[in-house]
Amino acid sequence: MKKFLPKAAISLIIMLFLIAGGTGALHAEIGEDSESDAPPIEILLRLHGSNTIGARLVPALATAYLKEELGVKNVRVQTDTANELILLADTPDGIVGIEIYSHGSTTAFKDLLSERCDIGMASRQIKDKEKEELAHLGDMGSSACEHVLGLDGIAVIVHKNNPISSMPIEAIRDIFTGKISNWDQLPGGIQGRIEVHARDNKSGTYDTFKSIVLSKESPLLENAIRHESNSKLSDTVSNNPLAIGFTGLPYILRAKALSLADISSPPIFPDSNTVATEDYALSRRLYLYTPAKPVNKHTKSFIDFALSNIGQRLVADSGFVDQNIKTFVAKNQEQLPPQKDDVVKQIENATKKLERATMNFRFHPNSIRLDNRAEQDLLRLTTMMKNEPQRQIVLVGFSDSDGDYDANMTLSTKRAQVLQDRLRQLEVKNDINIISGGEELPVAANSNDKGKEKNRRVEVWIGKGAPEIAKQ
Repeated sequence: MKKFLPKAAISLIIMLFLIAGGTGALHAEIGEDSESDAPPIEILLRLHGSNTIGARLVPALATAYLKEELGVKNVRVQTDTANELILLADTPDGIVGIEIYSHGSTTAFKDLLSERCDIGMASRQIKDKEKEELAHLGDMGSSACEHVLGLDGIAVIVHKNNPISSMPIEAIRDIFTGKISNWDQLPGGIQGRIEVHARDNKSGTYDTFKSIVLSKESPLLENAIRHESNSKLSDTVSNNPLAIGFTGLPYILRAKALSLADISSPPIFPDSNTVATEDYALSRRLYLYTPAKPVNKHTKSFIDFALSNIGQRLVADSGFVDQNIKTFVAKNQEQLPPQKDDVVKQIENATKKLERATMNFRFHPNSIRLDNRAEQDLLRLTTMMKNEPQRQIVLVGFSDSDGDYDANMTLSTKRAQVLQDRLRQLEVKNDINIISGGEELPVAANSNDKGKEKNRRVEVWIGKGAPEIAKQ
């Protein structure tokens, strides 16, 4: 019978990897025996790819997996080179290991292709070209191959004494492309030339930042200082009052994160709630990719463990945002004037006494088909609601701004109805109401694909009292 990992043990596992400024590797002496005298090591599982995931989170997950799922003893880390480690453990039959190589998200797909790894770690979604190259492993965009491990926000960071606390996405773009080169070109800025720091080209963090903030016409500044490691980038920025950079949430460390404002949305600070709902402009998903039918028996077992409640607790304890559902009181944020006052008032009346769930259900473009994270979140929400049948649910559907306004209202209603129907099919008995927001209250710009993707959503609001919803 499997034992539930105590919270204290989870914290200890995380603590082992949060050393030396967050390098993610616990350096252990393995011994000085010659190679011929050393006992053979059976590698159970190989995970390659993202440094963001592989530096701390996956080592913590792998340690817990070895202890809780396999019951091994004396888990320790063997480190050979930078961003490469092997977790070792003792079994009655000998030494087993889990290999974790963290050289960037691009290497996840290259190594899956060359069969050098069993699981690819990526801090960005797989690209169409990579899907084509890996088609022999299955549909890499399907739920059988693409697994959302957790969420992260790419924080734009500055020195803690920098007086600027928020910035529009356009200003961020101008800084990282070199159009703005001095801090005093910004309102409230100090005097001095801006020193720009960025992750390297193999990084999923850089790839996500590039796709949201930069463009082919406006590429990254040529003399930007590049880093393979999130921790080194953050440390460098925190030591230079003129520096700016970007990194994952767990790596803000001693630097200061900025609130970001996208077109049509107010400044939003990256925290666990705004990242969990993916409302924050630079929120992103963290992925594990596998073959649809993995040969290695540990592949599916590890994925199931990582997505379980205990695995998601480790995601949170590693500084990322987990997918276990929580509720929070949403802050009132100033919105742009809506096109239809009655629509926004209807939403406000429906949700003002409720709490918002830390999820948004998102959909494929121009469709009512849930994406891969939404399918997993549907099961989590079902479990939560069956345990709390007295709580009411309000599903608020939204769309991007492509197409006709009234058509978008209809589409957002259908999306909320799809979710309501799926919950009923899963035998959720709670009182469920739906409401349509159409293209109102965007959380991101509708001028690019990433922004449109964020706006195609169904928000989940939960409360104990029956909400008053205006008739549609």
